[in-house]
Amino acid sequence: MSKIKSNSFFELHNFTNTKVMVTVALFVAISIISGKFLAFSVGDTLRFSFENLTVILSGFAFGPVMGAFSGVAADLIGCVLRGYTINPILTFGAAVIGFLSGLIYKLLFKRRLWIKITVSVFFSHLIGSVIIKSFGLALFYGAPYVYTVLTRTLNYSVVFIAETLVLAVLMKNKAFIKQIDTIRGIK
Repeated sequence: MSKIKSNSFFELHNFTNTKVMVTVALFVAISIISGKFLAFSVGDTLRFSFENLTVILSGFAFGPVMGAFSGVAADLIGCVLRGYTINPILTFGAAVIGFLSGLIYKLLFKRRLWIKITVSVFFSHLIGSVIIKSFGLALFYGAPYVYTVLTRTLNYSVVFIAETLVLAVLMKNKAFIKQIDTIRGIK
């Protein structure tokens, strides 16, 4: 079972690592493309996409702070590129998704890989996407919060399963983990 090696909890040193920053920029670009350009929307508050996949992956690979950074960057740049109004509550929700994914993944360091991934993705989406982003969308569009939460719960139940499976495949791949460790400067 592979796991990403770590040399500090929040991994703030990653902000000075050019390879990490370039990789996170690539993850942000993938998040923007999948979330803003390849998403399937149903109404104003329901959108199926994998925009959080690489944000969560940033949290797993480079720590909770870098995960939060990638979530904020993807949300802000994506909104500018698509001409969306920037909603600070949605941006905060994106930061929470990246931060919680990295934090929970690190806190469960002694658990089996599939448990770490499943719990991290579940709570990141529950708090960041379903609770926080639903509040921001309900406030922005004037929709009832309970309705928004219920529809987004359905949405993220599907997304949760798909993202968990994709992340499990990636995180079990020894070549992928080796590349992440090389990017981080860990041999």
